Amino acid sequence: MSSAARPVLVVAEQLDAAADMVVDALNQRGVPVMRFDVAEFPQQVTLTGSHQPQEPGWTGLIDDGRRTARLEEVRAVYWRRPARPRIADTVPEPYATWAQNQADAAILNLLAALPRVPWINNPHHDRIAAHKPQQLFAATRSGLTVPRSIITNNPAAARAFAKQVDGPLICKPILGGRLDTGGERRLMIATHRVDPADFDDSITTTAHYFQEDIPKKYEVRLIAVGGHLFGGKLTTTSEAAGTDWRTDYDHIEYDTVDVPAHVATAVRRFLASYGIVFGAFDFAVTPAGQWVFFENNPCGTWAWVENRTGLPIAAAHANYLTGNAA
Repeated sequence: MSSAARPVLVVAEQLDAAADMVVDALNQRGVPVMRFDVAEFPQQVTLTGSHQPQEPGWTGLIDDGRRTARLEEVRAVYWRRPARPRIADTVPEPYATWAQNQADAAILNLLAALPRVPWINNPHHDRIAAHKPQQLFAATRSGLTVPRSIITNNPAAARAFAKQVDGPLICKPILGGRLDTGGERRLMIATHRVDPADFDDSITTTAHYFQEDIPKKYEVRLIAVGGHLFGGKLTTTSEAAGTDWRTDYDHIEYDTVDVPAHVATAVRRFLASYGIVFGAFDFAVTPAGQWVFFENNPCGTWAWVENRTGLPIAAAHANYLTGNAA
């Protein structure tokens, strides 16, 4: 089978703008695509994989009732934050949770066992790459500048850190995700400024992640795809957006920015250290022009960057998934 006829698997939620854009870019290249959500497995999607004693490699079929793809013919996998498998309501607990874990492991690990198949990104690597405390170590080792930071549940240690910084501080979540408060929408826990005068015994209730508040001329959402880097420039015009731009999209001005060579080299080194090829990096650029790394989301959003700036990010995904380095 020619490489052009081999399908790319796009594994994503149904309502995902980034996945839509990558599928469109692949379609423009005439590349067959099978897109599905893991939530459709095992009720709507059928998976069959076979392995023989003396023949390395899995063979079999994925079928969603509309399209099929043979495992041995899969060209690449774009794994884009799919939901977890949904088990039929007729299966009671604890068997439903057990069955969900079995289905989750089966579809992910079977695909991950396909030999020499490019991924954006293999979720086994993503899970490690998403750990924020470890990211600071990897970033520093790769040559990036990071803020002074502390993780603690000790009020005295927090106060000592504040004294050392002797300037504004922020507090941010260690783990991403939203807080389910029982309402219609889950609450995003945003980065926020804190006053050390308010530090008290409530710090002992859990781990807190404090950092020095970096002065910002502007911020950068840097998208890395297969060695290509795209700098989306965000200039904020409100205090809320300046602290966490996700809280006030109405006060952001968008543009593009060139990535300095030393930052580009460090970003590529950072990605290689985790064995991933995609990342959505957040940087601040100080009034003096220094790029300061905050964090990388190995499955972060980028469709809005392309839509606001015209940067060809979807095309870069399609090029990587089809083996085109251009």
